[in-house]
Amino acid sequence: MEQLTDASALLEGGSAPALGEWLKAGWGGLTVENVLSALALLLACLAVTRLILGLARKLLDRTAMDQRVRHYALKGAKALLYLLTALIVAGSLGVDVTSLIAVVSVFGLAVSLAVQDVLGNVAGGMVLLFSKPFTLGDYISTGDGEGAVAEITLTHTKLDTPGGQRVMLPNSKLTAGQIVNYTVRGVRRADHTVSASYDDEPEAVRRACLKAVERTANVLPDPAPQVVLTAYGESSIAYHVRFWARTDDYWDAHFQSLEEIRRAFAEDGVTMTYDHLNVHIVEKGESA
Repeated sequence: MEQLTDASALLEGGSAPALGEWLKAGWGGLTVENVLSALALLLACLAVTRLILGLARKLLDRTAMDQRVRHYALKGAKALLYLLTALIVAGSLGVDVTSLIAVVSVFGLAVSLAVQDVLGNVAGGMVLLFSKPFTLGDYISTGDGEGAVAEITLTHTKLDTPGGQRVMLPNSKLTAGQIVNYTVRGVRRADHTVSASYDDEPEAVRRACLKAVERTANVLPDPAPQVVLTAYGESSIAYHVRFWARTDDYWDAHFQSLEEIRRAFAEDGVTMTYDHLNVHIVEKGESA
């Protein structure tokens, strides 16, 4: 015949007191019960943090926000949630969270003062990522340099110059200064200033310039090329030659048009003037 054991009697007179004493055992102000409770709270906070980050990632993926901005936003939210988790768990263990928050605030203030330039660059990087004045591959000109955008980080923007150099510009300077984007519209206008003699009729000069532009490859017909008289110099008349080309073809059209203008002037007999100095040698005894 099997012996039946009364569970309530076992708890009252057996393992229950021992378990209670074990849970109340501890070191200083900490007990095993508090540690287990804090551990359970930590696991719960981590689970909630993971859930919140997952939802935030899905919501951000549905927006048109830049991928780098989403990455940094998730990193910041993750750090904030982990800090809140640490404060909650520390409070459950009896730690004075108010004092801890004060220490964290003082430490954060000291760090911010020490790296204020870096923080300024980070703020500038966020402005650039949100406002998008340029993207990777765009050719831009700034007060500190120009080139094709190779990389945009939170602190610096890297440009590749036509000469093959890599220039790193602080984001704080970029957001505070002027940025000229030559790529965003897809087309660029070429501007040449040429000079011709006073003896040449303006219409003849205009025809020669337009013929040179027609010979140039990759020139866009709309807007139409334009040649205008802009100034009367001391020994020549200045003309302005304008035409449009796609951004990718701009430099080829720019340099070819200069060669074609020189060739068209020679064919049409238009004199391309240049500054010169006349020296008269006067023999002794002769009047000037």
